[in-house]
Amino acid sequence: MSEFRHIPVLPEEVLELLAFAPDRPARMIDGTVGGGGHSALLLKKYPRLEVLGIDRDPAALEAAEANLAFAGDRVRLRRGEYADMGTFAGENGWDHVEGILLDIGVSSPQIDRAERGFSWRQEGPLDMRMDQSSSVTAGRILNFAPEEELARIFREYGELRSAGKLARAAVERRQKHFFGTTADLVALCDETLGRSAPGKLPLPTLVFQALRIAVNGELDQLRKGLAEGVKLLAPGGRIAVISFHSLEDRIVKEFFRTESSGCVCPPGLPVCRCGHNPSLSLPLRSRAVTASAEELERNPRSACAKLRIAVKL
Repeated sequence: MSEFRHIPVLPEEVLELLAFAPDRPARMIDGTVGGGGHSALLLKKYPRLEVLGIDRDPAALEAAEANLAFAGDRVRLRRGEYADMGTFAGENGWDHVEGILLDIGVSSPQIDRAERGFSWRQEGPLDMRMDQSSSVTAGRILNFAPEEELARIFREYGELRSAGKLARAAVERRQKHFFGTTADLVALCDETLGRSAPGKLPLPTLVFQALRIAVNGELDQLRKGLAEGVKLLAPGGRIAVISFHSLEDRIVKEFFRTESSGCVCPPGLPVCRCGHNPSLSLPLRSRAVTASAEELERNPRSACAKLRIAVKL
């Protein structure tokens, strides 16, 4: 088995908030199963729980298969995108579930392996694919996308003020030499953007984030996955989402707000015309749950994690 060790973030909070009746059978979809850390905790706590685990990364699924072997036939694993969880559930004979967990973004094992190209701190190929059967890599985007598309990616997904400047510099550089490694991209960031402001994320982090999101279609998958999840949830079922940057959290927060609201017509209309009925309620926590001081000490990478949870009406 390839090395894939990952410490699940917010483990106590997930166990507390994604609760199941201990005396009744329950089904859960772990849409980003990774190495199976969260699922293992839930399967041990709830002996009648069944889990359908989904991941795009074969290395993650290999690790999950080993780590969740103790649960036997209570676990089923599928390779694919969690946006297609409805299809996977149907193939499994499930028409509803009592819980859904999405721990979105890139995992520590993916970041720590230089050959995956996710980290600007290690030299490796400009890859960044979660599904390595995909033909779209960070290098392909950086070397061939039009300047306007690069600027959009850096602006929307990296929230970079100098997105246009960086895109122009990338196009000028690739006309002389193609980008081949993460070090090439870091050099461009250093030359074009300069140093990060004190207390802010390093600028290469934002650039790499932007390309990773573009390579993997992460935000579109999140929007579709949330909609699919609400359809699958049984009344009283819970959906929990852990995000790691503001773009993801904003999408989750807005989706939960909209789906827990009645009328969503534009302000000022004298009569409701949308006919929208709420499908979720938000009784558990009004704000995102973040890591405790104890967890931050043992797992610094949990610092950016935010957990939001909603209940199906």
